[in-house]
Amino acid sequence: MKRLLIRPGAIGDFIVSLPALESLRSDYTEVWCPSVTIPLARFADRAISIASSGIDRLGLVEAGDVIERLRGFDEIHSWYGTNRPDFREFVFSLGLPFQFYNALPNAARMHAVDYYLAQVNAAAGAWPRILLQPLVKESLAVLHPFSGSARKNWPMARWLELAKLLEARMPVRWCCGPEDDLPGAVVIPDLGDLAQWLARARVFIGNDSGITHLAATVGTETIALFGPTNAAVWAPRGDRVTVICNPRMEDIAAESVAEAVT
Repeated sequence: MKRLLIRPGAIGDFIVSLPALESLRSDYTEVWCPSVTIPLARFADRAISIASSGIDRLGLVEAGDVIERLRGFDEIHSWYGTNRPDFREFVFSLGLPFQFYNALPNAARMHAVDYYLAQVNAAAGAWPRILLQPLVKESLAVLHPFSGSARKNWPMARWLELAKLLEARMPVRWCCGPEDDLPGAVVIPDLGDLAQWLARARVFIGNDSGITHLAATVGTETIALFGPTNAAVWAPRGDRVTVICNPRMEDIAAESVAEAVT
């Protein structure tokens, strides 16, 4: 059985989908996803970027090479193209074995991990995991003050207060993405390498972001700060995860976050 899994979306979306994607693993499993999340598709026999696959050409310009590749799979499970009736109609007209799923939960009744598991008829309750070789832990706090939306960010003034409180207990390192502006912060664009670094930290503290999910998946103590988004649906899962919620994120006290660090 050859299966193709096509999963677009941001880092956090991919991570909460991991248990569902892994449940679809077959004799040969290929994943098409954004280039940034390729290092997280460790369960797959092969992973390539959606951009390089050529799937965007289907139904628009000549794409015989892409169609030939797609015909090589027994099943195609896709979170790509679900909201494009023209795309779905085109691939079905070719007899391609697509099964489409909604890319985002359409209700707030269950956690996103369980939502994606239910889509593929897998049991609920799994945690996204990225298994790494045993690493030497450091007494280090990693702070990641950014996310995909400014409205989900705890105020920087609070982060600075938190850093001062933690520095009395352990070294503090700031972490950010290549597009963020934070002088002196650690920037590791490759998510596989970043996962290795985060796994060595004693604790990670971040907003509702993909990197917060990444820290939880490698087993590092993770404190996730949530404001406008629904933590019941989107909070990281793990046995070392603490979620602190307040719709008014500026009302989350630095002292309460520092106290949550075990």
